[in-house]
Amino acid sequence: MTTTLITGANKGLGHETARRLIAAGHTVYLGSRDAARGQRAAERLGARGIQLDITDDASVRAAVKTVEADGGLDVLINNAGIQAEMRDDGVVVIDAAELTADVMRKTFETNVFGTVRVLHAFLPLLRRSAAPVVVNVSSGLASLSRVTAVGTPTHAYPGVAYPASKAAVNMVTVQYAKAFPNMRINAVEPGFTETDLNANTGIQSVEQGAEIIVRMAQVGSDGPTGGYFDAEGVLPW
Repeated sequence: MTTTLITGANKGLGHETARRLIAAGHTVYLGSRDAARGQRAAERLGARGIQLDITDDASVRAAVKTVEADGGLDVLINNAGIQAEMRDDGVVVIDAAELTADVMRKTFETNVFGTVRVLHAFLPLLRRSAAPVVVNVSSGLASLSRVTAVGTPTHAYPGVAYPASKAAVNMVTVQYAKAFPNMRINAVEPGFTETDLNANTGIQSVEQGAEIIVRMAQVGSDGPTGGYFDAEGVLPW
């Protein structure tokens, strides 16, 4: 039995990923900052709800103890993230002219430092697994090649903090994959998906967006590592 933990999974892409992996036979821990919401979502899916605020050391440590006591972990999906530069209606209001260190810090605290916090804490459990897998949910906005391609939606995106944070996640992915060659550690781009992260302005469903997350969560020991993928294949850095 494969045991999987998904952060930020009480709704959106994380929730759909949990549903699909449960259907595939995984035992899924559904991580949620809000314990009550997470538990309700877990009950709907047949998952195990676990309180997990990736910005809080004590919360992460408690989650590790719970998962360890239940038998360990095989797959970690770092899905939780924020887009602090976007207004509630999906309009980016904090561009390069408006960016402050506080906005950058807030974004990195969740998207980068939170991801590293969870990775570091769960590494001992993953290293005990016979087939450990890590999936870091990134973004097409993390691709320097895409963001510099004039005339594309990624080039038109005016925000700084979110793309920078996801580019950092990509680098974390590569360096961790090099450090732990026995693990399959990859970054994925779900696509512009209709979720609360972008005020539901996305152009595809969560079912479509979760496809690459689910696929990379199930890679075998001979699968890729240190890569950056969307549903169509390898993405340019």
